[in-house]
Amino acid sequence: MKNLILLVGIAFSFHVQAQNNQELLKHYEAYYKQMKAQGDMQGIINGLTHLNILSPSAARQDTLAYLYMNEGKFVQALNTIGVDLMADDSDMAVEIKAVSLKSLNQPKLAVKQFEELFRRTQNVTLAYELAELYLQNQNLEEASKQVEYGLLHVQDNMKKTYYESQQPYQVPLKAGFLYLKGLIVFNQDKETNIDTAVTYLEQALTMAPNFNLAYVSRNALLGQKPQPSKKD
Repeated sequence: MKNLILLVGIAFSFHVQAQNNQELLKHYEAYYKQMKAQGDMQGIINGLTHLNILSPSAARQDTLAYLYMNEGKFVQALNTIGVDLMADDSDMAVEIKAVSLKSLNQPKLAVKQFEELFRRTQNVTLAYELAELYLQNQNLEEASKQVEYGLLHVQDNMKKTYYESQQPYQVPLKAGFLYLKGLIVFNQDKETNIDTAVTYLEQALTMAPNFNLAYVSRNALLGQKPQPSKKD
């Protein structure tokens, strides 16, 4: 009899807990919906965090990390989904890891995630990201491969935004690839390849006269050329 009463008590407590969880779930679903309607990003994050605790799912976790990433909270994004490359990660999760790691200046870790993205979906935007990261890691051979892929497949209407100046600006993505090609050629032989590298940078500037990064790089390379000695 005592055992029967104990079992009934345990079953009742589970039932009550399940009811409480369902009520909380409904509450935070309504809260999350309202925060979205109000455009309250922190409220959206708070609501989704509670929903993921009450009813965990990979989709909710990925969405939460994506919201953090869009808010520039890259550490929080990675704390939500981790930094390791996982074969069963969604495309969104891999993108979040790639972008967040790159933004946190972790090129060696970021390149693995971008490689996985490129393996799943090859496109010129990812090729540019990979070329840039390979260049940072001094993997010039792989950087060159991505640049050649990009130059072969890029469309004239594709743009690339740069943020190194006070005012962000856009240039044709093809100009971006030519800029990277110039840097790669220079790094392959910094003593003899200056002129060739400058040629690619000038091609980029011809396509995009507002390309500040290419302009600065060209001037820096020209400044490294030996100056002719003055005759007495």
